[in-house]
Amino acid sequence: MAHFGISMFTRSYVRHFSTCKVRYEKMQVRKAINIALDEELERDERVFLLGEDIGKYDGPYKVTKGLYSKWGAKRVVDTPITEMGFGGLAVGAAMAGLRPVCEFMTYNFAMQAIDQVINSAAKMLYMSGGLINVPVTFRGANGASSGTAAQHSQCFATWYSQVPGLKVVAPYNCDDAKGLLKSAIRDLDPVIVLENEIVYNDEYELSSEAKSLDFVIPIGKAKIEREGKHITLAAHSRAVKITLEAAQILSGKGIECEVINLRTLRPLDYDTVLKSVRKTNHLITVEQGWPQCCIGSDILRVVNETETFFYLDAPVICLTGVDVPMPYSLPLEDACIPRPPDVVESVFKVLGKKIIK
Repeated sequence: MAHFGISMFTRSYVRHFSTCKVRYEKMQVRKAINIALDEELERDERVFLLGEDIGKYDGPYKVTKGLYSKWGAKRVVDTPITEMGFGGLAVGAAMAGLRPVCEFMTYNFAMQAIDQVINSAAKMLYMSGGLINVPVTFRGANGASSGTAAQHSQCFATWYSQVPGLKVVAPYNCDDAKGLLKSAIRDLDPVIVLENEIVYNDEYELSSEAKSLDFVIPIGKAKIEREGKHITLAAHSRAVKITLEAAQILSGKGIECEVINLRTLRPLDYDTVLKSVRKTNHLITVEQGWPQCCIGSDILRVVNETETFFYLDAPVICLTGVDVPMPYSLPLEDACIPRPPDVVESVFKVLGKKIIK
């Protein structure tokens, strides 16, 4: 039951549940996540949230703003600073039939709970002979932040996407954030939701489909954000925005890029990427993680192992972050992750053209 005395922020959601004609304006990605959480708390009484400061404080990034005052301490649970503890609690609750949504303040801190995520959640269905599902959702900030240095700015996309038993999604805009999270919460398997602290502030409009209470984005399906014919650019999370900005610049130079928003990293939608490469004959992958064993290298592996390899007119470039711990210095930090000019330069390199200043 909803609590009385809720905030003005939360009342907008009450209106949302009372009518399907509520009009959403342009919103920050954090609000789209908030709406998804609120709708799933309303839809399924088995859903509950837990994490550090997500309740009375409204969350370290205000993603859970208003939810504690609406749903109370049994559905929005403030935890001590012990990822191993509340991560394990979430896994156990999922095994017992609940649907916990566990927030890590940053996935760097989730290293404290890695045993619970990998050895307990990811492997349980297999080790129980298919008898025990673990419908837990782990979500939180992942990847490069701003001025937070090495221990707060690491991308764990490749870490989790390598593990059998996990599903891994990485949203880019409001539609992604809402639809992927709702799919994750409803899934029978453990799902890792890799958000981005900087993306929380980005503003987008929800599509008409995303305004529905039942809107979900299928896990394992990529989206073509921009159609093109000269080169395929595949990216995820914040790198999608960088790639789209570069594609706009390149369009003015007569180069039309096909931009793929991967959305899901495990299972990755190879078919959409391969089909695009067979059309454009060129490929660049863009991400903010480190180069060794990156998501792009896995895509390149699949390209090389299929007939799509013979469609390539040039080598593939995996454009990634620099192979160093993230510096604290803001100028150095900016130089450590791909920017639109880096994407533009890589496209010209693949296409064999000189950059026009």
